[in-house]
Amino acid sequence: MALRGGMAQQLACCCFLAALALACGVALGASAPRQTGPPSKPPKMALQKFTFKQSGGKRLYTISCKKEKGKKLCLMSCPAKCPNECLASCSYCMSFCMCDIFPGTSCGDPRFTGGDGNTFYFHGKKDQDFCIVSDTDLHINAHFIGNHNPAVRRSFTWIQAVGVSFGGHRLFIGARKAAQWDADEDHIDITLDGETVDVETFKGAQWVSKALPDLSVTRTDNLNGVTVELDGVFSINANAVPITEEDSRIHSYGKTGSDSLVHLDLGFKFYSLTKAVDGVLGQTYQPDYVNKVDISAKMPIMGGAPKYLSSSLFSTDCAVSKFTGNNVAGPTVNFAS
Repeated sequence: MALRGGMAQQLACCCFLAALALACGVALGASAPRQTGPPSKPPKMALQKFTFKQSGGKRLYTISCKKEKGKKLCLMSCPAKCPNECLASCSYCMSFCMCDIFPGTSCGDPRFTGGDGNTFYFHGKKDQDFCIVSDTDLHINAHFIGNHNPAVRRSFTWIQAVGVSFGGHRLFIGARKAAQWDADEDHIDITLDGETVDVETFKGAQWVSKALPDLSVTRTDNLNGVTVELDGVFSINANAVPITEEDSRIHSYGKTGSDSLVHLDLGFKFYSLTKAVDGVLGQTYQPDYVNKVDISAKMPIMGGAPKYLSSSLFSTDCAVSKFTGNNVAGPTVNFAS
């Protein structure tokens, strides 16, 4: 069975991450002594990606690893934070949310993994915009949607869209609102300087900007998944996902039938950030960044929302803004209420 809670899980997790670091060639502490013979191969870390589909109205949660000789059968589930998709290590019989392993990701009720590798929550506020990355030539704001559940006296938020300002251009990536989620419909909208970006609906289809040849959009799935890349500057992986009835039941989101709360799960890669970069996520890429979030808490929360608040999706006026580029005026983005 998968390890759950307590000292055993913490110890196993530490062992796993240490082995993962070795497998990825990450130095742990002092440099290793020089080898006289051929270099030894790092241990293989077989991380498998699992995506759960509906089966008779219920998800198939259990992950079953192939039984190895002399070892017990490993059975586990994806963590509650990411019940639909996760990474699993059969060697350690443990599962992990992708947002908890890869830096620069944002998933669900916004849970970020920073450039320093630590995971934290930033809840923002419904119908407001916050700067998540602000650098001299790149500024990214996120628009938050939300839902209040009076039964638990709590509000939940998700990222519906991002506005990217760079080089005098404005790039919009958003999840289209839907009362009922239809997996056969594309829920991602993309515009560049107000002009719609049309990408054919098959996996691998690519659009390249004629005005900006270094900018491309590639579908990572037939629908609802894209990678937007500006060569040498950033890569943004965006997936439009709904809150299902089961998600709402498990997490007490209080979802109603009038809104499936379609939002974006995001993955960012940056190639040319300066030391001055700031923002909810951006600050974690500073070389001397000191994390003030209590990462040992069950839900590590980053506060200070007012200093990240922007007046609109493409405004660069948050208190921690470092943007000095040319942010030309563009069309106003209106979000459906």
